[in-house]
Amino acid sequence: MGKLNTASILLFLNLTIKELVKIMEHRHVISALVLNKPGVLQRISGLFTRRGFNISSITVGITENPQISRVTIVVNGDDKVLEQVIKQLNKLIDVIKVSELEEKKSVQRELCLIKIYAPTDSAKSQVIQYTSIFRGNVVDLSPESLIVEITGSEDKINAFIELVKPLGIKEMARTGITALARGPKILKPK
Repeated sequence: MGKLNTASILLFLNLTIKELVKIMEHRHVISALVLNKPGVLQRISGLFTRRGFNISSITVGITENPQISRVTIVVNGDDKVLEQVIKQLNKLIDVIKVSELEEKKSVQRELCLIKIYAPTDSAKSQVIQYTSIFRGNVVDLSPESLIVEITGSEDKINAFIELVKPLGIKEMARTGITALARGPKILKPK
């Protein structure tokens, strides 16, 4: 593959973003504050299983209050599915508060670690160039591969993955989306 210029990157990203927008038209991001205790995540995922809802992504982490965790769930479906999911989550005892995070009114990010096959100096240079364009970091280097860390929107990560696929992805780990509402609005216990 030849040198990559900005115009070819933009062309590539525009095509990828258009394709991703079509696929993700009915994606909903739900944020829930829950009690930070054993079994809560199992009860939440069990609720989705029993109702036949598919979870695209789920992340959990402790909040500023060590007794409360934030669960960010991504589901695909129409508004009825979203309404049903929120109603069912609110019925769980350990769930404190649930809210949908609209894409334009929230900051949504994902982390991805990708081990890319790069046995030559030329291949390594190419991966480093791509990583720089995507504002990522090379976090590990070995004689035959690099591990790259990319943080950003789901479509940014998907675009990077598509770009490096021809080089050979050896391994990959994604965190799933985590999100917060923009501005002064906060999700807080009742």
